[in-house]
Amino acid sequence: MSYSLVQGRMKALVLLAVAVATSLPAGVEAEEHAEQKAQAARQIVLSEFEATARGFPSLLDLNGNPLADGDFAQWLEGERLRVRIIYQFKDGRRIEETGAFHQKPHLVQHEWTWVETRNGVTQRKFAVNFGTQQATADKREGGKLKQWSEKLDHLNAGQTFAGFGFTLAIKGVRERLIKGGKVELQAVGFTPKPRLVSVEISYGGLDRVQMGGRALTGERFLIHPRIPKIAKLFIEVPDTRIWLTSPRPAGFLRWEGTLVEPDDPIVRVDLLPGGKSGRAASVAVDERSTGNGKQNK
Repeated sequence: MSYSLVQGRMKALVLLAVAVATSLPAGVEAEEHAEQKAQAARQIVLSEFEATARGFPSLLDLNGNPLADGDFAQWLEGERLRVRIIYQFKDGRRIEETGAFHQKPHLVQHEWTWVETRNGVTQRKFAVNFGTQQATADKREGGKLKQWSEKLDHLNAGQTFAGFGFTLAIKGVRERLIKGGKVELQAVGFTPKPRLVSVEISYGGLDRVQMGGRALTGERFLIHPRIPKIAKLFIEVPDTRIWLTSPRPAGFLRWEGTLVEPDDPIVRVDLLPGGKSGRAASVAVDERSTGNGKQNK
């Protein structure tokens, strides 16, 4: 074989190797760019922002019987929004939920904790660090405190929420939902082992909600967990309902769901304490037409 022929073949192999080396990163970069673009489209960009607020909600059963007195507080620490919710029961139980968020350039939940104590002794404690994707659970069973710790590898900050974070997320996608759209997000749940669950959020309609001796108008939103069929054989996760005030500006009005674990009783949280707490009733068509129940989009 002549020297020129060998040299020609070696040159062709080098060119082929260069072509492969340059084309593969381009393909990978294109996929990464597409994924980044898709994630950016799923980010929740807020049009209204939270600031300092204080309230005293009521925790009740679904028949409207009071269970605990609430204390809600939120405040800003620099660019970070802090939320703390405390429920004090007459039997000595105490529940405290805390959360930390960024609102700009889009909504991101950074931390979440939920602690239940009885006479100062921890019964259950759940925590999520969204940045490190680490979630932990402590639960007292048979007098002993059992513990779980999980790395939630597929947790996407800005698309994953827990607790009160979903109220903020729904406020951010409210207009999209009331126009008939559905939004898919992730939730961190506990069974008590920490788990990542896909949820679908949709708009349910305009309701008249009775609380605190008044009848208020609220927009009802549904959070539906998308549990795989095989998992449904072992666990059933109820839907959660959140009502926001209507017309705008939208604020928290009512929440109904399990406290934290799927087998917890379904309870209700009303913005206004005292007076009768009644089931939400759909606003009649004639009320919508007269403007008494009309939404301000």
